[in-house]
Amino acid sequence: MTTPVATEMLLDVRDLTISYTLRGETAAAVEGVSLSLAPGDSLGLAGESGCGKSTLALACLGILPSNATITGSIRFRGEEMLGAKPGRWRSLRWSGISMVFQGAMNALNPVQRIGDQVTEAILLHDSDRSASDASAKTVELLEAVGISGRRADGYPHEFSGGMRQRAMIAMALACDPPLVIADEPTTALDVMIQAQILELLASLRDRLGLALLLITHDLSVIAQVTERVAIMYAGRIVEEGSAADVLQHPAHPYSQALTAAFPHVGDPEARASIGGIPGDPPDPFSRPAGCSFHPRCPARFEPCDHVVPVLGAHGDVRVACHLYPGSRP
Repeated sequence: MTTPVATEMLLDVRDLTISYTLRGETAAAVEGVSLSLAPGDSLGLAGESGCGKSTLALACLGILPSNATITGSIRFRGEEMLGAKPGRWRSLRWSGISMVFQGAMNALNPVQRIGDQVTEAILLHDSDRSASDASAKTVELLEAVGISGRRADGYPHEFSGGMRQRAMIAMALACDPPLVIADEPTTALDVMIQAQILELLASLRDRLGLALLLITHDLSVIAQVTERVAIMYAGRIVEEGSAADVLQHPAHPYSQALTAAFPHVGDPEARASIGGIPGDPPDPFSRPAGCSFHPRCPARFEPCDHVVPVLGAHGDVRVACHLYPGSRP
């Protein structure tokens, strides 16, 4: 009998903690986070604004600000990247891991033509490629995301919000990366354009075999694009599993509250019961002891305010909540 060969992880993050120091005080934006993606995987990272999602993404690209302190492990194709020299990080960006930033108008250079920005990324990572060949590839990329190659000479202000976001996706694909991180890719777009961008990401992932890490606060986005989901709260992952399991049968009280805050199309009773989550996320500089969600949690009980739950198995998902035996340290 042949022993099955384990799939090598494309991205493997282990026990990652990221802290910021500001005016002499230190706060953890990410605490003890572990996640992984194999080639072709898709993972949605969801949670309220300020929970650490974007900080985690920036860490995976080595572009955290200078006041950040990071511990743990970030491996790309088995290579440890924490502690890597700046030149190694530069070679990884765009050719290994690329990113679709939120707010394309701010991410694109307003005084440089769209096509030139894509071509520049190609030439920076492939010095042997001629400028004419890079320009031809730029046209191919733009057309692959639904932008006519004739518009390569246009400036960002001449594009609609949806078209700018498509241009950002083309730029993210410029160097054929195996992993794309999309950080709130549909922010500030109307509903129809959001649907088009999500459909584009899904089709590109299937056609090119990309791994996709999708960061969002919108669970409906994850339901359309990714196979797995990790729910993040106050810097920690509190639930992880298949998108179907977590979104249809959430286990953590926070996951339950998030899913309850979204309408169910075609179900008038569910629409009538939509409600928000009481309270506010904790201040990173003064997080409560124990489970950070306990001040807002309707199910809290004795250990929640002083014991931090661990991410443990519960059926087909992993959840960090004292309601479940697998989460008790």
